[in-house]
Amino acid sequence: MTSCLRLPRCLLLGCAVLAVCAQASSGAGDSACWSPSITTCTECLRSGPQCAWCFKENFQDGLWPGHRCDLPVNLLRRGCGPELMEQSEVKVEVNATVGSTQVSPADISITLTPGSEASFIVAVKQLDRYPVDLYYLVDVSASMQENLDHLKTVGVALSLRMTEHSSDLWLGFGSFVDKPVSPYINVHPSKINNPCSDYEIRCRPAHGFHHVLSMTGNMSEFTRVIKRQRISGNMDTPEGGLDAMLQAAVCQRAVGWRPEAKRLLLLMTDQPSHLALDSRLAGIVTPHDGLCHLENNVYTGSTRMDHPSIGQLSDKLLENYIYSIFAVEKQQYQWYEELVRLLPASYLGKLGIFQASNLIELVVDAYKRLLSEVAVSVSVEDEAVSRYWVSVSPLCPNGSTAKDQSCSGVQPGQTVYFNITIGLRSCPDDGEDEDVRVMVQPLGYNETTVIRIHSKCRCSCGPTMHCHEDNQSPCTGTQEGANQEQRPDHGDSNSKCRADGSDVDCSGRGECDCGRCVCDESRLGTVYGKYCERDDFSCPYEGGILCGGRGVCVSGNCLCDDGWTGESCGCLVSTATCQSANGLLCSGRGKCVCGKCVCDDHRYSGDFCEKCPACQISCQSYGKCSGCSSSQALTQREAGPCNNTCATLSGYMDNTSECTSNGRLVGTFLSVCALTVLCGLVVVAVSRLLLQRKHSWSPGGTVEDRVYHCTGKDLSYIPTTNEKTVTYRRDQPPDRPVEMHIQVPKMPLGDPWQY
Repeated sequence: MTSCLRLPRCLLLGCAVLAVCAQASSGAGDSACWSPSITTCTECLRSGPQCAWCFKENFQDGLWPGHRCDLPVNLLRRGCGPELMEQSEVKVEVNATVGSTQVSPADISITLTPGSEASFIVAVKQLDRYPVDLYYLVDVSASMQENLDHLKTVGVALSLRMTEHSSDLWLGFGSFVDKPVSPYINVHPSKINNPCSDYEIRCRPAHGFHHVLSMTGNMSEFTRVIKRQRISGNMDTPEGGLDAMLQAAVCQRAVGWRPEAKRLLLLMTDQPSHLALDSRLAGIVTPHDGLCHLENNVYTGSTRMDHPSIGQLSDKLLENYIYSIFAVEKQQYQWYEELVRLLPASYLGKLGIFQASNLIELVVDAYKRLLSEVAVSVSVEDEAVSRYWVSVSPLCPNGSTAKDQSCSGVQPGQTVYFNITIGLRSCPDDGEDEDVRVMVQPLGYNETTVIRIHSKCRCSCGPTMHCHEDNQSPCTGTQEGANQEQRPDHGDSNSKCRADGSDVDCSGRGECDCGRCVCDESRLGTVYGKYCERDDFSCPYEGGILCGGRGVCVSGNCLCDDGWTGESCGCLVSTATCQSANGLLCSGRGKCVCGKCVCDDHRYSGDFCEKCPACQISCQSYGKCSGCSSSQALTQREAGPCNNTCATLSGYMDNTSECTSNGRLVGTFLSVCALTVLCGLVVVAVSRLLLQRKHSWSPGGTVEDRVYHCTGKDLSYIPTTNEKTVTYRRDQPPDRPVEMHIQVPKMPLGDPWQY
C-alpha cells in the first residue's frame, strides 16, 4: 500500500506535515515475489516491500513453502486473510511533545523493512533577528603584524554596524601559527621562546592554537585584548589554520558559544593551511580524534596528532552549528576558494588590504549571505550508512524546487520545507532487527530533527510465531522439536496421503512425506491440496487466456477480479454499458447480461433495444386496431374485430397508440393538401371568366362585328409567338394619302381574335 501526501505550501510554526511513501515496483507481474529459493518468511520480505508471507496453517496443502510468498492480493484470493499475512510495513510517527522554534518536527520514529522507504517533511523557519557570536581566529605569524594592528579598532565599529541585523553581538578571540615541532619551526633553543631573535624583536613562541578571549559583549575588553597580542614565527609557508579551527569549534565551553546564538568563526590569514597527512614530515602519524584538547587555553594535542581532514572539520563545524568565514589576501584566494566548496555553510571574502572598514563589511556581508541560504545535512550512523539511502528535495519560499538541496535569498520570517526520503537497502548480516539514529541538521542552526529508525528484519507471524517454513518439518511439528524427531510408521503415513476411495498417493501428482503430500511442480501451473487434487491451470479459458486474464484459477474455478463474473470471468458486473440515452436500462425493453442488452421482445434490436423495424409494418397492417386501445366504450359489434383480428396485438398497446397518433397526422396532412388544390382551381376559373368578359366588350360595334370566332382547325394558324405590326397605306386620292398601323400582340390560346 502506498499513501502519499503532497508537499504543503505553508505550515504553521511548530507543526510538520508528514508524508509516508512505501513504494514498491509492481510491474514484474503476479509472480514477482515467488521464487524456488524463497523458503522462509524473512527471505520473502527481503525480496521486496510488495511481498507478503502467509502463515496460515494448512494453507493450500501440498505447496512448496515458497508459494506462501506472494503479492497480498494473490494470497487473499487464495484464501489467506490479511490477519494471517506477514507484510512489509512502514510506519512514521511524529513526537508532537517536543517543541522547537526554528526546526520542526524535532523527533520522528520510523519503521522500515528491506526495500521500503519513508518520506517526511522538515520545516526550517528563519527568525527575524538572532543573537550573534563572532570568534576571531587570527594567524599571528610575522607576516600578519600589520593586519593584527587593524583589528584593534574593529570591535566597537563592528558592534555598532551589527545592531542593524542582530539583537546581541558577542566577540571572542584566538590565535594560531603552526605545530611547534620541526620542520615547521626552528627548534634551536634560542629560537623556541623567541622565533624573531634574529630581528631583535620580541615574539611569542609558536603554537598550534591559543584561546585568548571567551565570548563577551564587552567591546572594550575585546579591544584591550587585541592590543596586547604579539606576533610569532615559523619556518614553512603553510599555517595550521584548520587544526585551530577544529579546536575553536569543539571546545564549546572554553570558547563560550551561546546555545541560542548564530555562531560565526572568522579565520584571518595570508597563507594556505596544512592538510591531513602533512604532519608525517614531523613523524606525527596519529589521526586527529576530533576532540577538544585545551589545557590552560593552549592546544596540547598539536604535537601528538595529525592535522584534521577536510571532511572531519566539516563534520565538526556542522555538529556545533558554526558558520565559517575566511578573510584572506587575494594571493591565496584561489586556494581557499577550493576549500570553501568542501565546507558547508562557509563564506570566502577577498581583502585587497586588511583594514578595519573592509573587515567590517566582509563580516556583515557574510552574515547576511549565510543566513539567506538555508540547507540541511542528513547524517546516518557510520556502522549503518551502507544499508540506507537518503534523498533531499527543498521547497523554497518562492515556490521553486532547488536542485542543489538548498534555498537562497530566504528572508527573515520565511520558511523552507525539505522533503526527505530515507530508504532501507538491506538488513544487517545477522538478520536481526536494528535501531539506527539519523540526524537532520539545518546548516548553522542550533536545532535538529532526530529520526529514530527501526528496521524490521525478522518475521513474527502472529501470536503463535509459527511461520510454517521449510525448516518446520511435518514430522516434528516445530523446529524446536527437530532434535526429538519421531517418524511414524511408513504404512500409516502413506494412508494419510490418499483420498477416500483412491489407491494412489497424492492423486499421482506428488510424494508422501511423513503423512503429508508434497505436490509436484508443473510447467502448466501450481498443483496443491491435501491430496494434490487441486491446481491453478484447469479453469476455463477465454480468448486463449486462463480465466480471460481477469482472475485467478483456484481449485479449478476462476476467482474473478472486481467488476467481472462468469465461469471464465468474461461477464461485466457493471450495467453502465447497457444504459440508454433516456436513462433506462436497455430502453426499458430488455435485460443487461454480461454488459450487453438482451431484448425481451424479439422484434427489438440494437445496442440498447432501441430499434424495431417490424413495428412500422404493424402500424400499416393493423391500423384498424388502434381504436381497440384508444377507445374505452365499444359496442359489441365493434369489439368483435378487436377480439379476433387484434387479439395478438394486445401486448403492444404502446405501439398501437403510436400508430393511432401517426394515422391522424397523415389524414390531417392530406386534407390540407386537397383544400389547397381546390382553392387554386376556383381562383383560376374566376380569373378566366373575368378576362373573357373584358375582351368581349368594345364600344362602336356589336360583338358579332368585332369578334372572330376560331374553330378548332383555325387555332393552329393564330399568330401567338411574337408581337407584329400591320401597316395599311392608301395613296389615292393624292391630295389625301392615308396610313394606318395595327399592333398585333401575343394572345392566349382560346381568346377571340379582335380586329
